[in-house]
Amino acid sequence: MTATPARLVFLLDVDNTLLDNDAIIADMRTEIARLVGATREQRYWALFEEIRATVGYADYLGALQRFRLEDPHDSNLLAISSQFVNYPFATRVYDGAFDVLTYLGKFGQTVILTDGDVVFQPLKIERSGLFAAVDGRVLLYVHKELELDDVICRFPADHYVFIDDKIRLLTAIKKAWGARVTTIFPRQGHYAHADDVAGYPTPDLTVDRISDLLNYSPPFATAGTGDSK
Repeated sequence: MTATPARLVFLLDVDNTLLDNDAIIADMRTEIARLVGATREQRYWALFEEIRATVGYADYLGALQRFRLEDPHDSNLLAISSQFVNYPFATRVYDGAFDVLTYLGKFGQTVILTDGDVVFQPLKIERSGLFAAVDGRVLLYVHKELELDDVICRFPADHYVFIDDKIRLLTAIKKAWGARVTTIFPRQGHYAHADDVAGYPTPDLTVDRISDLLNYSPPFATAGTGDSK
């Protein structure tokens, strides 16, 4: 059975868009350094970056598995694992993010569109409360910008609004979908303030915080500014 297209679908990233992932990583860095020392903490993140360069996404637990192989008798590994799995993700949801999801839901479907590993990323989305906030509408890929045909198949729409802190992805999806998508750039997190941001085309709408979207009326059709309420 073919799904009936919705008029409007909002595709929202998670890390540094709805959830302060930079703060989560900072907490994890502090805890790992406390448990195993600064040198070993730096080694963990070096392994993390090696894996990300290989598989193309963040794999915190995979890096921990490799970290374990280098010192399998370290009694602190259980505590590090617990820090990852039991982190209070709900405390790092950006102020106003749930309000934004509720607000956007009045105009169309809200869908989380993210990438990452298939254990830690879903755990983060569920434990933060974001899974429930979008009624389980979550798409998780390795490279979401390469999966747009699948996105259309699963959530057909007349128009999409794509909200992400990575301007590279905003640019890629705008190039693929053109006028079919409105791109929104919340300038939260380190990617949004990277030196290369100025080298990309300007998204349709840029806001300082995800909560700023409460001041605009979907579908944010006016390029660069949106339609104010």
